[in-house]
Amino acid sequence: VCFFGWKALLLVCLSVATCVATEGIYETLMHKPLTIRDGSAVITGLLLGLNLPASAPWWIPVIGGVFAILIVKQLFGGLGQNIMNPALAARCFLLLSFTGQMTNFSADGGLVKLVDTVSGATPLAAVKAGEKVDLLSLFLGNTQGTIGETSALAILIGAVILLAFKIIDLKVPLTYIGSFAVFVIFYMLGTGKGFDVNYLFSHIFGGGLMLGAWFMATDYVTTPITPKGQLVYGCCLGIVTAVFRLFGGSAEGVSYAIIFCNLLVPLIEKVTKPVAFGKGGKK
Repeated sequence: VCFFGWKALLLVCLSVATCVATEGIYETLMHKPLTIRDGSAVITGLLLGLNLPASAPWWIPVIGGVFAILIVKQLFGGLGQNIMNPALAARCFLLLSFTGQMTNFSADGGLVKLVDTVSGATPLAAVKAGEKVDLLSLFLGNTQGTIGETSALAILIGAVILLAFKIIDLKVPLTYIGSFAVFVIFYMLGTGKGFDVNYLFSHIFGGGLMLGAWFMATDYVTTPITPKGQLVYGCCLGIVTAVFRLFGGSAEGVSYAIIFCNLLVPLIEKVTKPVAFGKGGKK
């Protein structure tokens, strides 16, 4: 609201309401037990809303919310059965279907005047064009992007709260961000850029990396349950995100990277499954 105005809050609330309503209507029509009180639909709606630009029309979160709950969650069996993160799957669907609305980051702004409000250019787009960005504005959130991805400070505060209540642990987020940073450093050195702090932290704080690492890559359903698998999963996320960003046509790549790695989770769990005590030895 501070940076994007009240419309940002409206879009998030609309997304949450659509997700809860879709789940309730579907389960009622299918004569299934109502699960809207478990809060999972609220979380999906919240994450989807935070992944939208503040300039998006009202029908974008409605279509996205229906897709997330009906197609990605309920038709796969409900909570715990979906093979990918519903909010991110909906965001990718919206990006492919309504590219113009989902990539328009020009917003009127809220209490604080946004940097580069005229062109609506995101920090990653500027970095990809060879420009430098203001890291302080990037860290605080005074920049263009989706509603929930711009402020690394706010995301880190949320991450501390999740860690304090032991809702998540550090394995996936740290291996995700760490492997991504290592890949970017090797890329800089390999392409003759040298070690550029501004370039590195622009990629870390810019775009959806922080939001994805702390709030979506840690999703219980689509994350490996084995400790080694979580480390492998985090490394895969970092590498795939870096490849998409550095070598792809788009400046961003977090959403597609997480969706792609979600599909690898069964294989990762199979490979990293610990051997039961007393088994696996020589006969």
